[in-house]
Amino acid sequence: MHGNEEDGSAVRLGAAEPGFRLGAAELGAELGERASLVQFSSAFCQPCRATRRILAGVAAMVEGVAHIEVDAEKDLDLVRALGIEKTPTVLVLDAAGRIVRRGVGMPRTADVIAALGAAV
Repeated sequence: MHGNEEDGSAVRLGAAEPGFRLGAAELGAELGERASLVQFSSAFCQPCRATRRILAGVAAMVEGVAHIEVDAEKDLDLVRALGIEKTPTVLVLDAAGRIVRRGVGMPRTADVIAALGAAV
């Protein structure tokens, strides 16, 4: 996933925490049947709003994919455990809740769809 080059947001992409799994207990929502797009956001994060629209659109377009948004300010234990440093941060999870991709910054729709390929 790529960040928004206009606002200079940093982008990191890669696999994270091999074997680490997230589920409904940690995220507060059920995972998608095929994959999940987990977005860490904060209240005053402008790119988070656009990221929400992009991820919700992809989840609506791809069967079995869920978009789950986590308030980074309210779930500090999870944020720290995952090493989330900036918002928006997006994790792509496979059906078992394993993190297969991680991106920081506002993604492009095409990049989200491509990242889902690693999860399904």
